[in-house]
Amino acid sequence: MVAVSDAAPPRVGSPWLAAWPVTAVFVLSNAPTPLYVLWQHRLGFSAGTLTVVFATYIAGLLAALLVAGRASDRLGRKPVVLPGILLALIACALFATATSVLALSIARLLAGIAVGITVSAGMAAVVDVGGPARARTATLAASTAMVFGAGLGPLLAGVLSEALPGPTVTIFVFSSALLLSAAIVVARLPLRLPAEPGAGGWVRVPAVPRAQRKHAALGIAVFAPGITSTSFVLSLGPALLASVLGTSNRVLAGATAFVMFGAATAVQFAARRLGIRAILLTGSAAALACMAALLVAVHARWIPAIVVTAVLAGAAQGLGQLGGLTMISTHVPERRRAEANALINFGGYIPAALLPVGTGYLSDALGITTGSTIFAAILTLASLAAGGLVWRYTRTS
Repeated sequence: MVAVSDAAPPRVGSPWLAAWPVTAVFVLSNAPTPLYVLWQHRLGFSAGTLTVVFATYIAGLLAALLVAGRASDRLGRKPVVLPGILLALIACALFATATSVLALSIARLLAGIAVGITVSAGMAAVVDVGGPARARTATLAASTAMVFGAGLGPLLAGVLSEALPGPTVTIFVFSSALLLSAAIVVARLPLRLPAEPGAGGWVRVPAVPRAQRKHAALGIAVFAPGITSTSFVLSLGPALLASVLGTSNRVLAGATAFVMFGAATAVQFAARRLGIRAILLTGSAAALACMAALLVAVHARWIPAIVVTAVLAGAAQGLGQLGGLTMISTHVPERRRAEANALINFGGYIPAALLPVGTGYLSDALGITTGSTIFAAILTLASLAAGGLVWRYTRTS
C-alpha cells in the first residue's frame, strides 16, 4: 500500500488505472439485469415486486451518499472505497446463492451501498490521482469507467447465463474476481490524506458551497432524466421484451443494456471537447428523443425501437453525467469534491428509483403500455424543463 503523508507533495498517476475500481463495481451493479426473468420464474414475483427489488439498490445507494462523500473528504479515499469493495463481494455471494426475494433485496441493497461509495469517493479518487492539470481527462476516465462497467455487467451476465451451467451463479464468480483486482488497485493508488479533516456530523444530505450550487443544480437537472431513463430500461426492459415483444432471451436483454451503456461511453468521448453548456443541452435533447422512441416501442411493439430507446437513454445519462461531473471537477475544491459527486448522484437517483417503481405497479394494474406511456410523459416534461434551465442560466461556451 502506497502511503502519502499530508506533508508530501501531490503525486499523480494514471487516472485510467485509478478508474478500474469504478468499472469493477459497476459491472456488478447491473449484472442482475438479464437474470431477473429467471428469478421471477423461479420465485414467482410480479413486475411491481421486481421494481421494488431494483429500488432497494437505489435505496442503498442513496443511504451511502448521505455518508460516503463526507467521510471520504474527511478520512481520505481509501478508508471509504475499500470497505465498499468488500460489500460488493458480499453482494456477489448473496446473488449467487439467492433463494428468496429477501435475499435478492439484501444483495441489491449491498450492491447499492457499494455503488454509492464508488460514485462519490471512488470517482473523486480518480480526479485526485489525475491532478489539477488533468482534471477534465480524469473526469472523463471516471465517468466512462462507470458507464462502461454498467454496460459490460449485463452483457456478460446474459452471455454466461446462456452458455454455461449455473445461469445465476457464474457472472457473480467472475465479478468477484474483478472486485478483488480492484481492491489491489485501490490499495496502491498514490492518494493523500486530507489536509483539513473537517468537523461536524457524519451523516447529512450532500451539499456544495453556495458559489457552486448553480453548477450542481444544472448538472442534476440534466442527469436525472438520463439516469431515470436507463433505470427504466434496466428494471423493466427485460419484462418489456418478454411480455410485450414476445422474447425472453437473456443475451438480448444483456446486449440491450450493453448497447445502452456503450452509447453512454461513446458519447462522452465524442463530446469531450464541447463546452459544458453544449454537453448539457445535448443531454436534454437525447432524453426527449429517448421518450419518443419508447412510445414507438410500446405502442408499435417494435424491437428495433427498444434498441433505439436504450441507445438514447445511454446518451442522455452519459452527457448529463459528464456535464455535471465536469462542473464539479473544475469548480468545486478538492476538499468538497466527493460530497459534490454525492450530491449530483443523490439528485439523479431519487427519480431513478421512484419513477420506475411507480411505473412497475402501474404496469401491473393497467398494462405495461399504459405505464410506460405515463412514464414517458413525465420524463418529457422534466427534460424540457432541464433544457430550459440550462439555456437560461449558462452562457454560450
